[in-house]
Amino acid sequence: MTVQRTDGNLRGVLHELRQLPKETEWVEFKHNKAIPKEIGEYISALSNSAALEGQVAAWVIWGVEDSSHEVVGTRFEPALEKVGEEELENWLLRLLSPKIDFRFHSFTAEDLPVVALEITAAYKHPVQFEGIEYIRVGSYKKKLKDHPEKEKSLWRFFDNTPFEREIAAE
Repeated sequence: MTVQRTDGNLRGVLHELRQLPKETEWVEFKHNKAIPKEIGEYISALSNSAALEGQVAAWVIWGVEDSSHEVVGTRFEPALEKVGEEELENWLLRLLSPKIDFRFHSFTAEDLPVVALEITAAYKHPVQFEGIEYIRVGSYKKKLKDHPEKEKSLWRFFDNTPFEREIAAE
């Protein structure tokens, strides 16, 4: 479950993620590109990969240059985005299965606008978007069904998750 985060906390998370040598299975950097369908696919892929990697959450960060990890700012404003007449966040939630917790955080870093999408790691079942399960292979988003070894590992992880690590209540 995501928590309410302060701007200072988000800048700390951003600093930690920028220290990674490159994108990972659970971190994606973007500048301005924010295509709703791709965001949904990334939520599925990153959530499933975070579970496999033993992470509590995965992140998509807009406003950071992919190769250098420099803060460049973004024009993406998720609260203003719509798909048809539906708000982006509601549209994404409707097409994800099972429903998982994710949250857009807008803040400034180095006096530039940044958006962080915090995504809870999958639990019990792989996360699907529009009925398709995705996974990250390195820094690439792929269909889970095309990577049976990762699918087996993910199901093995779900089968071995101790009761104490499961969510008690929302």
